Amino acid sequence: MPNALPFPFPDRMLVLASRSPRRRTLLEELGWDFQIVPADESAECGLCSRETPPEFVARLARQKAANVAPKVEDGIVLACDTVAVCRGHILGKPADIDDARRMLNMLRGCIHQVFTGICLWAVPEQITDVAVEKTDLMMDRISDAQLETYLKTRLWEGKAGAFGYQDGWDWLKIQSGCESNVVGLPIERLKQMIADFRCSLTKP
Repeated sequence: MPNALPFPFPDRMLVLASRSPRRRTLLEELGWDFQIVPADESAECGLCSRETPPEFVARLARQKAANVAPKVEDGIVLACDTVAVCRGHILGKPADIDDARRMLNMLRGCIHQVFTGICLWAVPEQITDVAVEKTDLMMDRISDAQLETYLKTRLWEGKAGAFGYQDGWDWLKIQSGCESNVVGLPIERLKQMIADFRCSLTKP
């Protein structure tokens, strides 16, 4: 994990608009104080016609931040959305074990991408910033037995593409990009966004 830096808004609260335990852990490792105010499920609508994966995650991250911002009096809202993309198909969180099996069958033996949209929303200024991070991964051509063994662990639940790089399976390898992005929160990009955001908020 990159070296922690102080949260550059000592007088403002960071608000994480997510229930994700992985995003919470990454922020805790940074040493930043934050509150959790999850976005409503209604903030996550489906893919729009002709929308690219980067456009999709950017829109959902912004929608989640917009949903949480009215619940905050003074702070910086952080919202994210992560998907896996393989062969042109956007893979979100699996609905059930059969859906997870379908996704993993598509991913195994293939290079694929993980996209994360990040939105920062300052309250009460209503100033926003949105960015997208991409990581390329390769999944080994695992056997049917390996796939079924993984499915039985139920570690796929709640994870885009039905897998978790952080779970330590050696059949997932990063080809390029940020490791923390695969977990759902690209820390280096977030640090840069926060630094740029501070400049935007302090301009006369």
